[in-house]
Amino acid sequence: MYTGHFGAMDIHAPQPVGYAARLGLFSGTMLVVGGIIGSGIFLSPSVVAQRVGTAPLTLAAWSIGAVVAIIGGFVYAELGARRPQAGGTYVYLREAFGTLPAFLYGWALFLIMATGAIAAVAMTGASYLATLLGWAPESARALAVALIVILTLLNVLGVNIGATTGNVLTVLKLSAITILVVAALVMSPANALPVPAVAAAPLVPPQGMAATVVAMGAALVPVLFSFGGWQQTNAVAEELRDPARTLPRALIFGVLLVAATYLLVNLAYLRALGVEGLAASSAPAADTMFVFLGPAGRTLITCGIVASTVGFLGMVILMSARVYQAMAADGLFFQSMAALHPRTRTPVVALVAQGAVALVLLLTGTYGQLLDYVVFADWIFFGSTAATLFVLRRRDVQRVSQSDAPSMVKTPGHPFTTLIFMAAAIYVVIGSIISNPGNAARGAGLIALGVPVYLYWNARRRSSPPPSTN
Repeated sequence: MYTGHFGAMDIHAPQPVGYAARLGLFSGTMLVVGGIIGSGIFLSPSVVAQRVGTAPLTLAAWSIGAVVAIIGGFVYAELGARRPQAGGTYVYLREAFGTLPAFLYGWALFLIMATGAIAAVAMTGASYLATLLGWAPESARALAVALIVILTLLNVLGVNIGATTGNVLTVLKLSAITILVVAALVMSPANALPVPAVAAAPLVPPQGMAATVVAMGAALVPVLFSFGGWQQTNAVAEELRDPARTLPRALIFGVLLVAATYLLVNLAYLRALGVEGLAASSAPAADTMFVFLGPAGRTLITCGIVASTVGFLGMVILMSARVYQAMAADGLFFQSMAALHPRTRTPVVALVAQGAVALVLLLTGTYGQLLDYVVFADWIFFGSTAATLFVLRRRDVQRVSQSDAPSMVKTPGHPFTTLIFMAAAIYVVIGSIISNPGNAARGAGLIALGVPVYLYWNARRRSSPPPSTN
């Protein structure tokens, strides 16, 4: 147990109900949904349509992505049930493979994966918000700074405040998406898009099985990126009531809800725009709403996109800080990050440090480039985390009593489904390297910088372990 100036905590023991573990199934499910649905579903469908060229293949790509995401949800659900501790992926990697790969995950998260995403998503949401308010585009950066500061502060004030804010925004974005889907599937088109919005070079569908496989593979990269994010909820396992039961259910319900949402949204896009119009559109959600509801529809979905991006931003801030908290509790990061505030039970220093790094990336304008460098790292760690299931299952055979075994969440079809998920992760990583080897090399270099940092902290931990109290 580490005692800091913000209070005491034990990262390795589940917190008592009503103390740190306060969120129920609904909040957990909303965390999953909010952690997945950001801006991807409003942007990626155009890229997918461009790469496959037909409506059936477009829907097939999103269906395959949904299957992979559902498998991933079950994998993480089982891991969450086996290790219901704050830190999520960090904990699973540490337990299965040791502290070095776990630290590299946390290092990449702190250096750019989370903080870069916070900066980039804040800028995206601020740009839409500036448009909605009728402000000059130059005001977007100041709005982005305000969003990061406000959402960090809300999470500092308490997990319930941060989670409630995220829940409200998640409900708002789901409401906007529901209106989009219902309008597209029930109403008749009422407005024609301007010619430039639909004009594009003719799509060339792939010819033959080999070409289809290649095209589908390319389309799956943005699809799987859009589905990423369900793993974030595992990092706040100790904030949930009865995490061994609540976390797996929240993951499964949340991923299924997102999968259904994504498929329905793509059906709506295709009905409104056709595959050619979808491929040509830079704002398919806004164009779809304009077709059925006119300018008011554009305004409504813009509000939904703002809610979506800001809600996603809040979830990333809430959940990523728990990873640094777990690292610090292991003596592998600044010890002040391990402490929970005695009243709010939040890792204040971890949240503030994360916000500070995100603001540096935002204000220097480097977040977009750096995010490209390590975007493939997400799926490196997805695949690595899935591999921990093999280790932890074998290790837990003797630890789990026979009476507990029936209640343990199990990944359906393991080991085959887990291997399929790992293969999908490897594919995304390889695809990212092939599409931009320079960025992949730079990203690998940034992650590799974590090795000497780890050696420093590990040596410091061995020579002077964190103080403990009973």
